[in-house]
Amino acid sequence: MRAAEDIPNHQAIVREAGRVGLRLRHSQPPAPGELVVVTQVAGLCGTDIQMLRGLRDDPSPVIGHEGIAHVVAVGAGVPDSLRPGTAVVINPTHRSDSSFLLGHNVDGLLQERTCIPATAVRAGLVVPLDRPPEAVLGTLIEPLAAVRYSLGLLATGSPRTLVVYGDGTIGQLAVRAARRWFKGEVRTLLVHHTREGLEWSTRHPPEGTELLLGGDHAELPPLDEGPVAALLATPRDGTRNALESALRLGKGELTIDMFGGLPPDAATPLLPGVDLTAVRAANCAGHPVPAAFAEVRTAEGRSVRLTGHRGVGNEHLTAAAAELRRDPALYHDLVTHVVGPREAVQIMNGLSVSRRRTVAGTRLIKLAVRFAPVPPSPRESQ
Repeated sequence: MRAAEDIPNHQAIVREAGRVGLRLRHSQPPAPGELVVVTQVAGLCGTDIQMLRGLRDDPSPVIGHEGIAHVVAVGAGVPDSLRPGTAVVINPTHRSDSSFLLGHNVDGLLQERTCIPATAVRAGLVVPLDRPPEAVLGTLIEPLAAVRYSLGLLATGSPRTLVVYGDGTIGQLAVRAARRWFKGEVRTLLVHHTREGLEWSTRHPPEGTELLLGGDHAELPPLDEGPVAALLATPRDGTRNALESALRLGKGELTIDMFGGLPPDAATPLLPGVDLTAVRAANCAGHPVPAAFAEVRTAEGRSVRLTGHRGVGNEHLTAAAAELRRDPALYHDLVTHVVGPREAVQIMNGLSVSRRRTVAGTRLIKLAVRFAPVPPSPRESQ
């Protein structure tokens, strides 16, 4: 192992005083059980933007939990499957150790080097990629894995109609993946919360998807008879309104996944006595199996299957990586901006003060930040 003083500094996008800046950080060697990865490409997600805007109090100065990295140094006791040079994706959510949430309370991937703590390594959250997808598509592995989780939950209701609320990365991924991952024909509707989002989807139409402009309590066209599924891919301040719209969908069986976050103590008079936060938290990182659903009743007496989830399982990540390898063209247009760290700082600071998602004349769906990783040294191994 190289001595700590011999390891170079690395670039990091660091949050400070309500903005981000590109800073040099000292690169620490891994302790026993830890490993260090270099970021090839990292993505910016909706929760990251909420942190930039001060809507969340997550403490990590370096955010980012999406992307592809390579192992560059390992501490004693790290499995041989994670030897230096291995391409990996990091599962950001530890099911049983709340001290590890990558990019939230542990420094994330928006830097050249990231040290992954032993608790995450022991839990198998550093997932080797034998055949990574094209580099920029690495920013879609984790969000597509979360979509895989969601569609698996909704599929238990055997829906004939899928209504997706939200026109960001998750909503766009969901309508593209639904036809491949749902069995049988499913009518798919994408409800946009902005006119700009609808205009982007019109220019990049997902095959077989009906595009709608909604708002608070969106009124949707009549739905076919049969079971309906709703995926709420909304920011945390929009989830309740989307839920109240979804509760009015169709007349038959209804399954709703509260994918988007919720503000503390979220509630709706349409579901009296239902603890929405508890329902959403019942599934975490692929557990339990089978997944938990709440059988709830609306104020009007309608029975609804309500669920939610946090994090993903490793099996969701590997399935997402395989899907992106299998059909990259289906998803490539969602990576709308590919930049280096210096330009990323400018974009992130712009997003922190404005709700507009137009960057350089193009609507931002997914920002991919390419790093020039510090090259590994032959001595950076056991």
